[in-house]
Amino acid sequence: MPGIAEFTAPGSEYPAQADLLIASNRGPVSFVAGDDGRLHPRRGGGGLVSGLAQVVQDAPEDGREIVWVCAALSDADRRAARSAPGGRIDRSGYDTGGASVRMLDLDRVLFDRAYNAVANRTLWFVLHLLHAPATEPSFGASFREDWAAYEAYNAAFADALAELAAPGACVLVQDYHLTLVPARLRQMRPDLRIAHFSHTPWCPPEYFRMLPDDVSAAILHGMLGADRLGFLAPAWSAAFRDCCAEILDAEVVGDSVTAGGRTVRTSLYPLGVDAPELRDRAARPDVRARAAELRELAGGCRLVVRVDRTELSKNIVRGLDAYRELLRSHPEWHGRVMHLVCAYPSRHDLPEYREYTAAVQRLAAEIEDEFGTDTWLPVHLEINDDFPRSLAAMTLADVLVVNPIRDGMNLVAKEGMVVSADGGVLVLSREAGACSQMAADAVVVNPFDVTATAEAMHTALVMPAAERRARARRLAAVAGELPPRAWFQAQLDEIRGHAPAEPEHAG
Repeated sequence: MPGIAEFTAPGSEYPAQADLLIASNRGPVSFVAGDDGRLHPRRGGGGLVSGLAQVVQDAPEDGREIVWVCAALSDADRRAARSAPGGRIDRSGYDTGGASVRMLDLDRVLFDRAYNAVANRTLWFVLHLLHAPATEPSFGASFREDWAAYEAYNAAFADALAELAAPGACVLVQDYHLTLVPARLRQMRPDLRIAHFSHTPWCPPEYFRMLPDDVSAAILHGMLGADRLGFLAPAWSAAFRDCCAEILDAEVVGDSVTAGGRTVRTSLYPLGVDAPELRDRAARPDVRARAAELRELAGGCRLVVRVDRTELSKNIVRGLDAYRELLRSHPEWHGRVMHLVCAYPSRHDLPEYREYTAAVQRLAAEIEDEFGTDTWLPVHLEINDDFPRSLAAMTLADVLVVNPIRDGMNLVAKEGMVVSADGGVLVLSREAGACSQMAADAVVVNPFDVTATAEAMHTALVMPAAERRARARRLAAVAGELPPRAWFQAQLDEIRGHAPAEPEHAG
């Protein structure tokens, strides 16, 4: 692919000295261009950044570095990467939260093909079981160009990591964007300790086989280049091992996979939330003010809440359909309940996501038209990025609906229980990774069964207060296990405690 596989190589003036490297598509900082044309950094968010912050604080003071390798996602990011010495954002005077950041200035077309066409429109759909096999996917010549871009994208990460890593360093590679990195990095630097973590579900072999045979094999072989593979829930690690057994004819014993002469262990790290930090955030004035606004909006109605991205796997449409069925089958709730949907815009550069958001809006309008009165608003939909308002909604929820088709974990289920002010009931999909920990005290549903989900909402609404509070307390305790810093540190401790996997020799 002439002109696509080009990327800015790390500056040779910076020697390989990092004991710990993190690789992810998104990094701890991104940039926006101001009206004056100047670049302004924004701090990254999420569990990975939180976990890294603690690791940075605990780093040894011996002159070595922790380096985070990420991609430039926007034109502003690319400008920042090009102007930084060797792409090292931290050496341009920007606040990176204490991390040394190597931002890869990838060709824009390469990035679009690798990120949107392969990672988001192919791998994400396969791993979340979102394809409709009667019509999709279809892998032709265009996909082969996209796949070549994905290979080049992964190669850029592997090459940067190989150059920046000190002898014996630990490298933590993140997610489905970078499945090929471990094997390529292993070839170049067999001395490194390499881990890969999947933040998504994994699909069963019969679904994974929809990918072209060489592509499915390349992904599995790529990940098996690591020493350790991390997953969020038992079902996902088991599905990965099943894929290795059936597609690669690998030997699977317990939680280990042996293929190509190497044995790789799969490990579980069920990410939780930082409960004290989240409760402190929920008590701040901006959240309290939004909670007051929402209480006024509800007008004394019980609140059925959901907080989600407008992402196909989140199953918002079926959730709304279930709420409509609740109102049809239980008219006693008319005028007494309101469904508050806080939806974050997601991936609107892809047509499937624009169409899905429109479907959500249409269904919400239909419910309002069918049931709304001059004195009762049965559903209120907000599509914007407002974390304080979403947090306020979760504190007020009588029922929190989390019904994804599939989800690696779903932290909303955990966040909602941690900040619940008065015993909110969790209606939880059995296909969420969180269900493996929270099923005992949630009302568990089949995400495809609209009628059962409607009845689950009713069960939650009529549950006695004492039972609601007892369940919420137990769920909050589970949700606070393995918060982001501990989650990250547990992976680091495991990979640091083991030398790189040695090839097994016959005889």
